[in-house]
Amino acid sequence: MTSTAARPTKRIGFGSKMSAWDLKISPYLYISPFFILFFVVGLFPLGYTAVISFMDWDLVRGSGTFVGFDQYATVLADPKFWTALRNTFSIFLLSTVPQLIAAVFIAAMLDQNIRAKTFWRMGVLLPYVMAPVAVALIFSNMFGDQYGIVNTWLGAIGLDPVRWHSNAFASHIAIATMVNFRWTGYNTLILLAAMQAIPRDYYEAATVDGAGKVRQFFAITLPSLRPTLIFVIITSTIGGLQIFDEPRMYDQYGTGGANYQWLTITLWLYNIGWGEWNFGRAAALAWILFLIILVIGVINLFITRNLVRDEGSRSDLTRAQMRAARRDAKASVAADRVASRTASAQRTAHTTQHTEEVSR
Repeated sequence: MTSTAARPTKRIGFGSKMSAWDLKISPYLYISPFFILFFVVGLFPLGYTAVISFMDWDLVRGSGTFVGFDQYATVLADPKFWTALRNTFSIFLLSTVPQLIAAVFIAAMLDQNIRAKTFWRMGVLLPYVMAPVAVALIFSNMFGDQYGIVNTWLGAIGLDPVRWHSNAFASHIAIATMVNFRWTGYNTLILLAAMQAIPRDYYEAATVDGAGKVRQFFAITLPSLRPTLIFVIITSTIGGLQIFDEPRMYDQYGTGGANYQWLTITLWLYNIGWGEWNFGRAAALAWILFLIILVIGVINLFITRNLVRDEGSRSDLTRAQMRAARRDAKASVAADRVASRTASAQRTAHTTQHTEEVSR
């Protein structure tokens, strides 16, 4: 029995090293343009605005005097802020809730086997393509107090005209209608894409069990749309709290009404910055709005985690247990690989030894 010669170690070539580096680095290079642009056009202006918010900024000199939190205190003490905050949340609720209900219903209709699917699916996106200013001009004329189309129709059926620009709640409904007109189709397509990703086997099994369309919608479609609905709700929340175009173009003055009936936070921010030329106070208001959106975003994040974790397809294990299970699985796979390599080496040595004995 003779010992076999040690097999030479295989060296990894330059091309293999480059391929390995490509697999590790390429994903970061692909997403790096986004973060670079975010730093240039997002993060830097955000930090610069934070600095200005603590100053009494002089636009002519391009500098300011440090005043601490005085700008924030002035904004929070102004009754306009609370009026604008109330109007913002009112318009947001009046637009987001009906918008999501309509988007889910329309998406469910478009997911059916209907004729000219592409035509109808692209048709719901047409309002989103329209310019916000054009939409605001059209709807502001429709909701005119004296000669608006809506009041004309109300008068034709014997109802009193609505003071769309005098009554705060009526103005919120009009502005929310503009928002719903533009964004319902956009959310519809997002929900439609999620509906099409639901396996059709679920519906076939439900049909065999005798479930109707309505039962299938509430038992299969809505639970499967939960992650997508959460995403749509979060984006609608952020957009609703930043609403500007529709209130700005609702009348010819753009100040939010004579008694600030539809004054929103972003509209007031614009008036402070470019109407009063008070950039320090406008920056403070911008940061207050940012913090409000951040708080609501964090709340939505916790809600999202809880809802997703409660899905039937998810495990009931805690995160620590899941991490321990993953570590055990990786260790098991590594041990299996080592055992496989050892067994392969033993078989190779045995085959080589047998070959040498036969050759003798």
